Amino acid sequence: MKPVSKLSRTLVGAALAVTAVGPLLADFVVPRTARQHLRNPNWPPHAKFHDAQYIVMGMLTGGIGLRVLSRRGGDERARFQLAAALGSIPWLGMVGASLFPGTAATDPEFEATEPQVLGMHPQLVMALALLTGLSGAVTVESARSRR
Repeated sequence: MKPVSKLSRTLVGAALAVTAVGPLLADFVVPRTARQHLRNPNWPPHAKFHDAQYIVMGMLTGGIGLRVLSRRGGDERARFQLAAALGSIPWLGMVGASLFPGTAATDPEFEATEPQVLGMHPQLVMALALLTGLSGAVTVESARSRR
């Protein structure tokens, strides 16, 4: 069986790294975006709790995914697919959350100043881009393994 390509491993590894640190940076560290999340004085403690929960879940799924991807021995393809699946969890959760009634990617106080990309909130664009990259890498590697 052919080994997983370096390009596919790199793509999944990059997505996992973004998954591990992106939510922490965006929601807590970077002032421009953190003011819309954990550093928003208008958010009640319970909302901040759930955002912090999302940050920790991103760190866990991204970190565990990187560990799974970097291990040696055993079934490399199974590890690759598991790592990609772990990396997709927070982003699928973000897309899924937008389907619930009463949810929004931006609080009303920031709607006028929040940029849009392709008519969507940048977080959703990033989620879709990462999910496309992860699923593309898995699809390419599945096709390669059948040849």
